[in-house]
Amino acid sequence: MNRKRPRRPRKLRRGAYLLPSLFTLGTIVLGFYALIRGLRGDFASAALMIILAGVLDNLDGRIARLTNTDSDFGREFDSLADVLTFGAAPALLAHLWGFRELGRVGWLLPLFFLVCATTRLARFNVQTKVMDRRFFVGLPVPAAAGSVAAIVFFAPDSQWQPWLPAVLLAALAWLGLLMVSTFRYRSFKEIDLRKRWSYRAAPLLAAFVLLMIYHPSAFFLSAAILYTSSGPIGWVVGRVRSGTTERKSSPSEEVDR
Repeated sequence: MNRKRPRRPRKLRRGAYLLPSLFTLGTIVLGFYALIRGLRGDFASAALMIILAGVLDNLDGRIARLTNTDSDFGREFDSLADVLTFGAAPALLAHLWGFRELGRVGWLLPLFFLVCATTRLARFNVQTKVMDRRFFVGLPVPAAAGSVAAIVFFAPDSQWQPWLPAVLLAALAWLGLLMVSTFRYRSFKEIDLRKRWSYRAAPLLAAFVLLMIYHPSAFFLSAAILYTSSGPIGWVVGRVRSGTTERKSSPSEEVDR
């Protein structure tokens, strides 16, 4: 006797496909709200919205991989959301924060950041070569947006120090170049939170948590500086190591000859 298959698993499957898109929708909402708060002059809240959107963006990818619900629609939806939330929102936020009185430079560098972010996303979408999933090629767009937001969140008043606008202008140019560069950045996709960790990691984790609780603006800024600088530093270290290896191997090659 033939029995009909239960429909419950199919509904769960459809729900699983919808879940990552809901997180992506959340990043769109936060990005749009960041624009509203920035236009109203509440730069700290606007920056925090972009940082929170970065957390959601990281979660939607992890959920898609865990539930095996990655799809072409989800990738395109995520990229379009990233253009708004991590391209346009931080660029406009930087302009409103302290560049409105700088003339052309005040909107050209934010525009440069937006163009680089869009280029980075387009390059990621058309990549057909299988890359090492442990690394991103070029600074990820959410990380670049988070770096801009971290600076604004650390100093929401651009008049606090007269050199602050210059710092953010330089940061926009540098972050734009890093996004379209070929520096490798850790993706942290290989980290398995379900496995047991050494007790030695506990003090470092506790220090991060305490800093985030007692001085969140310093925590976000420190994390942004560490991550964005890891790509160029890793490239330099790799070049030094390869040069050292070549110098060590050359004597043995001469002996063989």
